[in-house]
Amino acid sequence: MTEFPEGAPCWADAMFKDVGGAKTFYGEVLGWTFGDAASEFGDYTLAYRDGKAVAAIVPPMPGGEEPVSQWTLYFASPDAAATAEKIKAAGGELVMGPMQVGTFGSMVIAREPSGALFAVWQPGDHQGFEKVGETGSYCWAELVTPDPGKADAFLTKVFPYGSQRMETGEDPATGMDYRAFNLGGPEHPVLGRMSTGTVQGTQAPARIRVYFAVDNCDEAVDRATKLGGQVHDGPMDSPFGRFAELSDQQGAAFVVIDPGTTVGEMPTMT
Repeated sequence: MTEFPEGAPCWADAMFKDVGGAKTFYGEVLGWTFGDAASEFGDYTLAYRDGKAVAAIVPPMPGGEEPVSQWTLYFASPDAAATAEKIKAAGGELVMGPMQVGTFGSMVIAREPSGALFAVWQPGDHQGFEKVGETGSYCWAELVTPDPGKADAFLTKVFPYGSQRMETGEDPATGMDYRAFNLGGPEHPVLGRMSTGTVQGTQAPARIRVYFAVDNCDEAVDRATKLGGQVHDGPMDSPFGRFAELSDQQGAAFVVIDPGTTVGEMPTMT
């Protein structure tokens, strides 16, 4: 089983009012199958691709507020409580935890200073993703934020990241503003950061976009729309793969990308 270094994305889950509908949607779009619901943990249900755990879905807690369906990305930590203190010291907000989840591990849910929700996972029996970068599994994520300076400072205070800016030849104030965070050097990027000014306008809320790999982007988009999903951006080509941003029929946004279909030269990072 994969062990994830501190700061590496290691898991993703989402809450759905209609769990059956979510199973149908992601089963068709990403080829997922699902395990039995863990009743002692709120019917938390693991999703699998080719027998490997790739994500999880969960219904809302009884009596709670109407949930907003969204994918939550977890970052690995050797000590969730210590990371929680770093989050607070760096200007973030703790939403839940630190809390022990049986023998599976410990978690924290938090918001970074520009507003994006994320989670921290200290592994126990559950290490995280069992498949990464392959069809039907997690392959990338990026923090999309209206305040990149604040987000960048936060990320490097909480996790042991180095970073590089993508050179696009554009003015960051008006064009593409993208930074990649790495662990152990530029050849090991683990997270992107994009200014919302390049995608939705400066008033768009901060969020983390989770990417799942597919064999064919256009076919995945077609399957999603036939099941009630919506296309928000794309499909479009890039040096990293052909991709599209979607939302499922319950409103949870995500990105599908075909990493094997690339167009253009890789950008310079400085």
